[in-house]
Amino acid sequence: MMSKEDPYVVLGVSREASADDLKKAYRKLAMQYHPDRNPGDHAAETRFKQVNEAYDILKDEQKRAAFDRFGHAAFEGGGPGAGGFSGFGGGGLGDIFEQMFGDMMGGGRGGGGRARSGGDIRAQVEISLTEAFTGTKAPVRVQTRIACEHCDGTGSETKDRAADLCPTCGGAGKVRAQQGFFLVERACPTCGGAGRKIRNPCTVCRGAGTVARERTLQVAIPAGVEDGTRIRLAGEGEAGGAGVSAGDLYVHVSVREHDIFQRDGANIFCRVPVRMAQAALGGEIEVPVIDGSRTKVKIPAGTQSGHQLRLRGKGFSVLRSAARGDMYIQVAVETPRALSKRQRELLEEFDTEAKDAPGSHTDSEGFFAKVRDFFDGR
Repeated sequence: MMSKEDPYVVLGVSREASADDLKKAYRKLAMQYHPDRNPGDHAAETRFKQVNEAYDILKDEQKRAAFDRFGHAAFEGGGPGAGGFSGFGGGGLGDIFEQMFGDMMGGGRGGGGRARSGGDIRAQVEISLTEAFTGTKAPVRVQTRIACEHCDGTGSETKDRAADLCPTCGGAGKVRAQQGFFLVERACPTCGGAGRKIRNPCTVCRGAGTVARERTLQVAIPAGVEDGTRIRLAGEGEAGGAGVSAGDLYVHVSVREHDIFQRDGANIFCRVPVRMAQAALGGEIEVPVIDGSRTKVKIPAGTQSGHQLRLRGKGFSVLRSAARGDMYIQVAVETPRALSKRQRELLEEFDTEAKDAPGSHTDSEGFFAKVRDFFDGR
């Protein structure tokens, strides 16, 4: 039964309220008294119904004008607009709430509630780090449904494509079931959401308009793509059948690890071993670059293990930007192994002289000075 309260009072708006004012007031009150937020509160449930009833009147210009002129009598038997309120404009409470909150809840019917597209499908593709740097085209094989060639996707064996409204949903494409206070809506099981039944179904697809097939597509992978990126190919998903658009294909990209390079966002890191003498004396080394070229890098005298040398603009492209990352050479000073007798003699001679040369081993001198202070303090 319709509430006899003034809908303007229920929504807390003036009679001059605009459509936006009405919508804002409704959203606020509907969320405040929604049963999900007030479980077991019958007063809140009643108020929620009243708010929806009030908004159903005022959001419709004709109903609003009728109420302004005749009051609630406009919606009682025989009066102007009779029957318009009791059925919530033919759609019910679920329609009102979906119209207001459908976008936020990921819903929204469009097209009168019919299925709008075929199913989305997911695929995986693996590429190398160098392909992620340059961009590439990768083949992707998917199991999907395509338009039936026998009937051109119409689902009909005959060219007239004659069809009747679905007897289950009456052409709506969806059916509703009452679950407590709420109406639950789902695709019609008889017509699959199409809203109609083919009179003479196709002998190949049996009226579905689609058949199962395996497809191979070439997917363009943009330069700079990162591991875990998802690429959407609109309309490359499952065919939707007669009169329904195809779904989308979502390709998830994984990037294999590289033997030489490691990636961190748009930057690239490369660990380069350097001989101990070379690090001490300084020099020049040649290193690879992710684009396949080589470049020479100067090693300063006295370079320590872990020191990084930066090469600007040698990293990855940044998606949707002209910016480029950098490349970092991480120096790893290599200690010689399996020394010859002569090498050992030279190193021992060097070590002896280095002990008496202050400042040649500043890190170790500083560390052991702290160690002495630590023990002296105890």
